Amino acid sequence: MLVAAAVCPCPPLLVPEVAGGAAHEMDDARAACYDAVAVLAAARPDRLYVVGTADRAGRGRHPQGAVGSFRPFGVDLQVALGAGRPADRPLPPSLTVGAWLLERTGWGAAPVEGLGVGEPLSKERCAAAGRKLAAGADRVALLVMGDGTTCRTVKAPGYFDERAAAFDAAAARALDAADTDGLLALDEELAYELGASGRACWQVLAGAAEGAGLSGRLLYDRAPYGVGYLVASWS
Repeated sequence: MLVAAAVCPCPPLLVPEVAGGAAHEMDDARAACYDAVAVLAAARPDRLYVVGTADRAGRGRHPQGAVGSFRPFGVDLQVALGAGRPADRPLPPSLTVGAWLLERTGWGAAPVEGLGVGEPLSKERCAAAGRKLAAGADRVALLVMGDGTTCRTVKAPGYFDERAAAFDAAAARALDAADTDGLLALDEELAYELGASGRACWQVLAGAAEGAGLSGRLLYDRAPYGVGYLVASWS
């Protein structure tokens, strides 16, 4: 059963070593992520699943001890997903950022496993995956890594799309209220058009949280660099 969840964005720029001189621009987002992860530890889960967007190579399960690297982003820094035997298969970037958050906050509360989710995955399959995760232990926690739209300004990676702000606002409302129906109502095709890679992962959370009776709190909702970044805590 799901007892807690943290929702965080997954840009490598969240990591100060990657951001370099611009690290301070993500200070508030980083602090909100730390607070959200702290709620996971306080829930005393039996198992933590880190759920993040992934390309085809990174989809599926990643065991405890799996390693991710920030070398593709110009920094010689590696992180592991909890303590364990390193796996041959590397973590995708979203789970690498999640592993970095856990290392940075001193996670050691429970065994941890990663799940890479494909951006095109249907909401029905996302919800089914979430229900399966929630049944994985008596007390399950999720760290959900995913970004909102990439079209909030003309300088954004996806340029400007007038629909982006409304999409991110709907996601923010659902995350703030722990509204599983609201998350499942997010349009898959629109999310893809707007570059909202977190949609699938948020809908995994919705499936995991069905019937759990959790309350939500939105900790961060901004669009630095024209990309929607949301941080929320459910418990």
